[in-house]
Amino acid sequence: MKKTYKIEADCANCANLMENAARKTPGVSSAVVNFMTQKITVEFAEGTDYKKVMQEVRGNCKKIDDDLEIYL
Repeated sequence: MKKTYKIEADCANCANLMENAARKTPGVSSAVVNFMTQKITVEFAEGTDYKKVMQEVRGNCKKIDDDLEIYL
């Protein structure tokens, strides 16, 4: 399953760090951040609870920079 979420990232480097954090989260098959459109597209592993996984992704991104936001 793929889902797209609106994000808030102030710079391209932060968006890249956000993408890497999302990719490393268990339950995420792939993640792509588009800094220009301020969106992240996440593909979830089969059989995962995507809402729970996205809470973990959001938490991992907040560890990088408290100003990063994913609107769920």
